[in-house]
Amino acid sequence: MHEVSAANSRMQYWTPNKQIFSFPYANEVALEECHKRGIDVMFGWEMLEVKYDSIGQKIAVFRNVDSGETIEKPFETACINPPSKPHQYLIDAGLTDTRGFVDVNKYTLQHNKFENVFAFGDCVGFETTRTQAAAMAQNPIVKNNVLNYIHGKECNAIYDGFTFMPMLLGHSYATSFTHMHDYEPNTWNHWVPHYGIFSRFYFGRMLKTHLNNIDKYTSFHKDHGPPYKHFPAEYDALEHNEYLQQRAIAPETVRHPAFQARLASGEVAATAAHDHGHH
Repeated sequence: MHEVSAANSRMQYWTPNKQIFSFPYANEVALEECHKRGIDVMFGWEMLEVKYDSIGQKIAVFRNVDSGETIEKPFETACINPPSKPHQYLIDAGLTDTRGFVDVNKYTLQHNKFENVFAFGDCVGFETTRTQAAAMAQNPIVKNNVLNYIHGKECNAIYDGFTFMPMLLGHSYATSFTHMHDYEPNTWNHWVPHYGIFSRFYFGRMLKTHLNNIDKYTSFHKDHGPPYKHFPAEYDALEHNEYLQQRAIAPETVRHPAFQARLASGEVAATAAHDHGHH
C-alpha cells in the first residue's frame, strides 16, 4: 500500500509493545526505514475493539498501556494481529513460565522441570526471535535429545540460538536479520543493502530458498530429517562442545537436574562423552 494510497492517507504501525523487534539492531533498522518512508510508529497502544460509527466509518479503539488513556482512531484498511494467549491446560500442568511459554532450557530444549518434555518452535520460553528458520534449526536438536533421553543418555545436542528473518523493503527488494542466543548477531546478519541490484537479487533468492525449504518439510519423504537428510546429525559430548567452550558455559548448567543427580549418584554414566561427530 505504500505510495499507492491517497495523498492525504497515512500508514501507521500500532502496538502495545515498546519496540517492533526484540532484536535491538533489527528494531533500529526497521524504525529508520519507517522514518524514511513516513510511516508512523505508535508504541504502547493496545487495541481493544474495532467498531463502526454512526456514518459507517471503521473505528479502532486503543488504550495506552502506561496511562490507561483511551482513544478512537478512524481507519480505512488494517492488518490486525490478535494477541496470543497460552493454553490453560499447559499452565495447569506447570509446563509454562510466567509469560505462558513452555519453560525449556534454551540450549537443549528440554523442560527445566519435567525431564520427559521437550519443545521447539514458537512456544519456547527463552528470549529469541520466533521464526520458521529457528524451528528448523531446533528440529535436529530436539530429535537427538529426545532419542538420547529415551535411551538413558545425556542430552548433548546444543542449540546455538540461530534464527533468521527476511525483511521486505518493497515489491521486489529485501534484506535479512539473523542472530544467535542473547541477540548476538550472526555472521550474515543484515549483509544485504536496502536498495539496488543486490537487494533485488536477494529477494528472488530468498523466495526460492523458502519454497525449497517448505517443499522439503512437506514432502513426507522418509529420510533422517534436517540438516543432513541422508544421515542423522551427531553431536559431541557436552564437555567437548565448541559453542559451550567458547562461551565458558559449564556442562553442569546445561544438563537437566534429574540427569545431573543420577550422574552424581552413579546410576548413569555420561556415555555420550565417548561419542564424536558434528558440532
